[in-house]
Amino acid sequence: MNRVLVTGATGFIGRFMCEALARQGHTVRAAMRALGPLPAHATECAAMGAIDESTDWNRALDGIDAVVHLAAKAHAMRPSEASSQEFHATNALGTQRLMQFAVKAGVRRFVYLSSVKVNGEGRADSPYTPRDTPDPQDAYARSKWLGEQAVSGIEPGLPPERVIVRAPLVYGPGVRANFLRLMRWVEGGWPLPLGAVHNARSLIGVCNLVHLLAHVLSHPTAAGNTWMASDGQDLSTPALLRQIGVAMERRVRLLAVPLPLLRLAGGLIGRAGEITRLCNSSTVDISATRRQLDWSAPVSVTAGIERTVQWYRDEGRLLVV
Repeated sequence: MNRVLVTGATGFIGRFMCEALARQGHTVRAAMRALGPLPAHATECAAMGAIDESTDWNRALDGIDAVVHLAAKAHAMRPSEASSQEFHATNALGTQRLMQFAVKAGVRRFVYLSSVKVNGEGRADSPYTPRDTPDPQDAYARSKWLGEQAVSGIEPGLPPERVIVRAPLVYGPGVRANFLRLMRWVEGGWPLPLGAVHNARSLIGVCNLVHLLAHVLSHPTAAGNTWMASDGQDLSTPALLRQIGVAMERRVRLLAVPLPLLRLAGGLIGRAGEITRLCNSSTVDISATRRQLDWSAPVSVTAGIERTVQWYRDEGRLLVV
């Protein structure tokens, strides 16, 4: 088994990642912003401070066999919440810096969690694949694309073996942002103006995502490739809301507001981006991931949403969206 450094170990995905790796018998070292309580299932820690172009990774990588790089400046709900410089510093330059140190440290495999937003903001005619020409539309997506290039481009042909995984929206216990807001809407029983939306979106439950990331950590075919991730079942926004409603035992009331009017209202209240994400289609093709990696999502969408709703009932109601 390996000694694995997990960046972003205290985050939403990182906590599940540490658990998945520990259950497989790996020794987990958690890269943390500051010293504090270890994440559950991690046995070592490294305090890193901010992740940017000046981070010193020497101690964190000492004796490490593999890296799972999850830490990132997250996509902002509104443009004002984060500057393009912040995204670039952490997601592009920070990843480049980590990759440089990983090469020098002799790390054998490096797994980088990227985003389907590198492909674009969604399209109705066909799902995204790793072969598509990248079309990042905002500062976050561009920084993740630059991060991918840093992973692939630094000392190509030399260790570590590099694996890139592009994920769509991730949900599960501990989720924030849009998915948390959807659960609050359903619980509140408010009429939602999304009945006229006929889209399809790929999602991935956090347990499915970390299962895939742990899988590519050792699979021989994974190295040197970019893989798309999802639950394997695409949902429309109304279907997702109904699934949440079933898990909550709440009736979901959907009003068929015409999409042009809905988009206009979103722009007027400063939520144009959020409305776009709720209305547009954005799907990914995971056929290569399934076939070449012999992988399938272990948790169904229904079970994943039920787990997320149970967490919401226990803890999520208290969180600030």
